[in-house]
Amino acid sequence: MLCPKCHNEFEQIVFSDIEVDRCTNCKGLWFDTLEKDDLLRIEGSEIVDIGPDQVDVEYNQMRDVECPRCAQPMLPMVDKDQFHIKFEACPACYGTYFDAGEFRDLKEHTVLERFSQMLHTLSTNAKQE
Repeated sequence: MLCPKCHNEFEQIVFSDIEVDRCTNCKGLWFDTLEKDDLLRIEGSEIVDIGPDQVDVEYNQMRDVECPRCAQPMLPMVDKDQFHIKFEACPACYGTYFDAGEFRDLKEHTVLERFSQMLHTLSTNAKQE
């Protein structure tokens, strides 16, 4: 399977029995159906994203790409909570592609958001008592 952005080979990375594909060149990540969601819930899974802290602008601007799994045109997407995270999703096989650094960014926000929600719940419960 080839990376939809730089067309280099993917390598398989396994974390907690979940196998994801990482580009050997640009370090972008391919998640088959639900792999991303599963990894977002697992502590420490951000280590699968070894890309730079800042996404390569050239790759981030590439939005007209084909699915590496089924060759269908992928849809440009934006994370609902973090508008700066742009990724591609396949409408046929439901896989997603994240540029290097974006999954780690998404994961960090998820952890912070959980903590924030917990504090909000505690604060709400304290006001009700």
